[in-house]
Amino acid sequence: MKMTNNKYYLILFFLIFKFCYLYSQTEIRGLIKDEKLNVLVNCNIVLKKHNEASTIDFTYSNEKGSYSIIINQLGKFTLSFSTLNYETQVYNLEINHKNQIIIKNVSLRIKPLELNEIIINSTLPIIIKKDTIVFNADSFKQGDEQVVEDLLKKIPGLNIDVDGTIKVGNQEVEKVMIDGDDLFEKGYKILTKNMPVNPIDKVELYQNYSNNKHLKGIENSNKVALNLTLKEDAKRVWFGNNQTGYGLVSENRYENRINLMNFGKKNKYYFLSNLNNTGYEATGDINHLIRPYRIDEPGSIGDDQIANTVLGLGFDTPNLKQKRTNFNNAEMLSLNSIFTLSNRIKLKTLGFFKTDEVDFLRKSKQQFSLGNSTFTNTENFTGRKTEFTGFGKIDVTYDINKTKTFEFTGKYNKANEKNRSSLLFNNDLLNERLNTDNQLIDQKAVYTNKFKDNTVFLFSGRYILEKTPQNYSSNQFIFSDLFPENANNTKQFSKNKMQFAGIEAHILDKKNNGNLFEIKIGNQLRIDQLNTRFELLQNEYNLTYPNSYQNNLTYASNDLYLSTKYRFKFDKITLLAQTDTHQLFNQSKNSNITSNQNPFFIIPKIGLDYKINDKNKILTSYSYNTTNAGVLDVFSGFIQTGFRSFSKGLKDFNQLNSSSAILNYTYGSWGDKFFANTFILYSKNNSYFSTNSIIAQNYSQTEKIIIKDRENLSISSSIDRYFKPIKSNLKINFGGTKTNFKNIVNNSNLREVKNFNADYGFELRSGFRASFNYHIGSKWNFNQVKTNIKNNFTNNMSFLDVSFMINEKFNFQVQTERYFFGNLKNTNNTYYFIDLEARYVIKDNKLTFFLSGNNLNDTEKFINYSISDINISQTEYVLMPRYVLLKMEYRF
Repeated sequence: MKMTNNKYYLILFFLIFKFCYLYSQTEIRGLIKDEKLNVLVNCNIVLKKHNEASTIDFTYSNEKGSYSIIINQLGKFTLSFSTLNYETQVYNLEINHKNQIIIKNVSLRIKPLELNEIIINSTLPIIIKKDTIVFNADSFKQGDEQVVEDLLKKIPGLNIDVDGTIKVGNQEVEKVMIDGDDLFEKGYKILTKNMPVNPIDKVELYQNYSNNKHLKGIENSNKVALNLTLKEDAKRVWFGNNQTGYGLVSENRYENRINLMNFGKKNKYYFLSNLNNTGYEATGDINHLIRPYRIDEPGSIGDDQIANTVLGLGFDTPNLKQKRTNFNNAEMLSLNSIFTLSNRIKLKTLGFFKTDEVDFLRKSKQQFSLGNSTFTNTENFTGRKTEFTGFGKIDVTYDINKTKTFEFTGKYNKANEKNRSSLLFNNDLLNERLNTDNQLIDQKAVYTNKFKDNTVFLFSGRYILEKTPQNYSSNQFIFSDLFPENANNTKQFSKNKMQFAGIEAHILDKKNNGNLFEIKIGNQLRIDQLNTRFELLQNEYNLTYPNSYQNNLTYASNDLYLSTKYRFKFDKITLLAQTDTHQLFNQSKNSNITSNQNPFFIIPKIGLDYKINDKNKILTSYSYNTTNAGVLDVFSGFIQTGFRSFSKGLKDFNQLNSSSAILNYTYGSWGDKFFANTFILYSKNNSYFSTNSIIAQNYSQTEKIIIKDRENLSISSSIDRYFKPIKSNLKINFGGTKTNFKNIVNNSNLREVKNFNADYGFELRSGFRASFNYHIGSKWNFNQVKTNIKNNFTNNMSFLDVSFMINEKFNFQVQTERYFFGNLKNTNNTYYFIDLEARYVIKDNKLTFFLSGNNLNDTEKFINYSISDINISQTEYVLMPRYVLLKMEYRF
């Protein structure tokens, strides 16, 4: 849908409004000294409304002892000055008109004995103490927040992705805790997307975080985690909220959210449910809850083990907010508790249940150009996916004494997914059916013994059993070019059963000079049983099981390994030397033929961390890697992976070699107005899996092959800059990836494919303690693919979100988005979305009414453009139509 000129006026109005805003302010500035006329650096200056607790603004004195605060309000205020070892001084101010400069110079008296009182009485928005940064929640609330995620978006330094992933810079947080207890691990989105924000008192950011308390200060950790502390009136009592909404100008649109909580000192309970068909995903990616993955962490044995499915129906969504295309009917219930059974034993239980029905509609046109062969495929896809997930987990932590802990985690997951589709492929109508089951049993035990002040021993054991059977059928036979049989429909059954068992002993020994020695020895056994059965049918009668399209493979890999790591610390430089030794015992049983392989290899790694000063840091590393092939790399028969596609492995054992180098540079630290980060990754695959493909109009067959020499270069850079005069934070991001690889298509010679992708953009978010705030940004994406021909395009997404606090009772927010596709025709290359949410408080902390509107300009479709080395694709998606919900929230 095209944008009218009136919508451009909205942006122009915003810029004019902002311009006027900047020139209708009052500046308070001055110089801070002590009694001896020495300037005071990093003194805290806090501005508040007279007789009110909420902070309007704050700042710190610079290296010259001067400060400046900008305010656009009139009235009576208090201005406080505080710093360590000095008495706090508070002054009253009255501002009767704007466009003035108020000079307030201050002299503070020394009072070292009152240090604790100064800290307690000062309500600062941000407090930095060693590895912890504490954010006062009320200082960052703007009045339009509903759930925890809304608050976190407004805290400087935290980046919240569209799907709810929380990052500090470019690093995802490990967990989000409540008063020091973790309920969801990597599945924290269930908490942040549902928990109401009103009981939150502080948000604590832990740097150099350790998931195992005995490793704090010993392991070399760069992890980060969040902890939400609660207000006193929200502790040891049952409280919660119920938010219900129903469509006003749309049929059968509804939303219901219930939270029930009790966070006591010994026991904690958090029960929540969410029912909606508005496209809202209340859980994020559920796999983060079921399979949290921690890379190279002591005690994390088996985190990377998963049994993959082989076939999907193609419910892929475009790069839009999920609610745009998610035609859902979801019901979710989560029951979570923490019990302190004694001073030594803590029990955590989690029960999660979810059902959903998702409808999906798309049309696509794919243009293939393969040497002398060119053809076009069209697809009109209508699908429905019915899902059920039941997940349970218990965690038991037993502190044997102050230095010894035993932890046990048990999980069980049962999931079922039924897919149905009606696919008009060219002129053939295919009715597809795909049923997928998942059963997961996962048990892990970790024993930790801190037998010296700086030495820790861990012993870990884990067992995983996972099954992923699939049944697929299609009522049409489009493979007459492959098979001579007179079939009219096909079926495929597949089952991947994975068992994993592993044990690991790990010692970390930190020396007095800061050096860290680690040694790890373990054994991991993984057994995969892959069975697939593809058949051709005439009506309900089986005609044949094609010989090359069946698999009965048992693949076992036993890894006996020893890892040694030494980290040398020299003042500002830290050196890392690591060697991982692996002895593998691989066995393959395929159609009663048994093969064995016993490879031995060493993986070396070196690294250097250089802290130039408090602001400049450099991290770099180099490693030479060897990767063992998995079950989906070595199967010998074709497997159907899509309605017209088949894939085949290599049959033989393989170990692939690669090397990689990393360079990371950061400038700045917490509390700085300017922060920059640059990350560069270069990798070279001495050998890698590529493909030999036969691509025809009605089918494609792909076999894995091994090719030598592939290169990849990735660069990402980000800049954060806070502008005090306009109280806004600017973020600039750039990322680029350049890769090359080789493959074979339609019996051609080995051909080279070069890909280049670049993302760059900015966003500016205000933090006014006033009636108006904004969030504006734009992002560009450039893609280029080169083979014997070159294709490229540039897309753009821009957004403008504005919020208005009319008064303490009423506020509303407007969100706008614009998408532009460079290679589409002018009539289809630009799309706009407008969302609205208005809130009116009937009774504070009790009853609130909302009016929520989605896709108000009723954009009905969205066309996406993409390129690859074999085709150009144009896909049209049907979008969630306009709806308006009237919602009511009751807090209790």
